[in-house]
Amino acid sequence: MREKVVSYSFFFLGLLLFGFANALAVKVQYLGLHPWEVLNVALFQKLGFTIGTWSAIVGLFFVAVSWFVNRKYINIGTFLNALLVGPFMDMFLWLDIPPSATNTPFDYINLACSVIIAGIAGGMYVAGGVGAGPRDGFMLAVSERVKLSVSRTRILVECVILAIGYVLGGPIFIATFFYTFIMSPIFQVTLRFFQRLRMQLIEQRVEV
Repeated sequence: MREKVVSYSFFFLGLLLFGFANALAVKVQYLGLHPWEVLNVALFQKLGFTIGTWSAIVGLFFVAVSWFVNRKYINIGTFLNALLVGPFMDMFLWLDIPPSATNTPFDYINLACSVIIAGIAGGMYVAGGVGAGPRDGFMLAVSERVKLSVSRTRILVECVILAIGYVLGGPIFIATFFYTFIMSPIFQVTLRFFQRLRMQLIEQRVEV
């Protein structure tokens, strides 16, 4: 029971922070967004609904594709990730918590905070061990099927997603091309940190 409480706490807090990071980035989207958010914003601009709704729809679409490609990467955490990150982002945008764009250097600070928080959030929810996100699961499934490294598969998939988002009119700028270079190292460091912290909390004895 203690292990489940700790694991799901890491998982849900990580998803909540990830939703906040996405909301923060959307507020300064003219600087560029992560390829997946470029697609979500483009679909929102073309078809309506909300950005978070499209995040959930796209996530569930890739869960379905992964199910047929290699279902071993699909579990309850994958579905929860697909269903919750988008609504969390919409909630923060609806509450108007992230500061709006000012077209000043302050926007770059907001963008940097978004990237850092997203990297930390990714490390936190993955460290929970509940399951990979729908996009990560898809890339792992494709990587195994086509016999390419995960990093190469990620680059190829995100380039395709970015191209689709661009054609649909999504916000692409210089920051779009720095997300992977900045967020991935933060993710790797925080993942190891939260994995150690999770094990310490699970193994910690309650003193009477």
